[in-house]
Amino acid sequence: MQKIGDSFKNKNLDYYLDEAYDEALENENFKNFVSKLKIKRDILKKYTSLLEESFMEYEHCKNCAGLPACLNKINGYAKLPKLNGDALEFVYRPCVYKKKIDKQEANYSNIMLFNVPKAIKEASIKKIYKTDKNRYQTILWLTDFIKKYKKDVHQKGLYLCGNFGCGKTYLIASIFNELGKEGVKSAIVFWPEFLNSLKGSFNSSFKGEFTSKYNYVKKAPLLLIDDLGSEVVTPWSRDEVLCPILQYRMDEKLPTFFTSNLDLKALENHLAITSKGDEVIKAGRIISRIKQLTEYQEMVSKNLRE
Repeated sequence: MQKIGDSFKNKNLDYYLDEAYDEALENENFKNFVSKLKIKRDILKKYTSLLEESFMEYEHCKNCAGLPACLNKINGYAKLPKLNGDALEFVYRPCVYKKKIDKQEANYSNIMLFNVPKAIKEASIKKIYKTDKNRYQTILWLTDFIKKYKKDVHQKGLYLCGNFGCGKTYLIASIFNELGKEGVKSAIVFWPEFLNSLKGSFNSSFKGEFTSKYNYVKKAPLLLIDDLGSEVVTPWSRDEVLCPILQYRMDEKLPTFFTSNLDLKALENHLAITSKGDEVIKAGRIISRIKQLTEYQEMVSKNLRE
């Protein structure tokens, strides 16, 4: 049997809960906020202060210009009520800006960069420079590649040569990012630095790192070897690194892309010259594999880095 004192205390508490809740409801915006929850008053009035806090975060989100302007306790999140049985619980939910950033990060996680500027990771088809007509052919080829790849992943890649700074890498990275939205994994390697990185790993106690890097590049569903022809050629880099990668990708029919300042004839001459002399046959083997893997295009355009 409930004691009279306990009954009085409960009535007194209930009175103060009602009073605090009614006072909060004097704010029309707050009143609209809680009415949308469609939860009974007897439950809501127990959480007035938390609801007011939640309401303020909700209002901040309504008028927010972006994550840098976020006024909430946790950047990009709003503390919102959720009914759990006969009680309310308050959970942090991401705002539209946070969701967009998270989605972008998820897309970016599908593209692995090796010694390539971060800006390349954010390359976008929507942002590519289209004013120069000399770029049209390449842009059309790449957008067509996306359509074909979605139907059949076994497509030829592109060997794209052209002048310094004309945006070759950015164009190819933009289609990698576009396919990244579909969950397609890819890798972009700045070839001279990648070779140095591999060599450094191989000559240290981190041979596992060498194997991991090498295998990721060799087996990536999409691969861009960036700035081929600017490296110092050695028999090791050509015959033990590049050649096996190309052979594997030929066998598995994995789309492979290249950017270079050299056309294929100039690249062949470049690959032939090592400390051992002029090795035309071995250089020819590389060129043969590149031709099997790719279609060829030249793009001479404005230097976008100036």
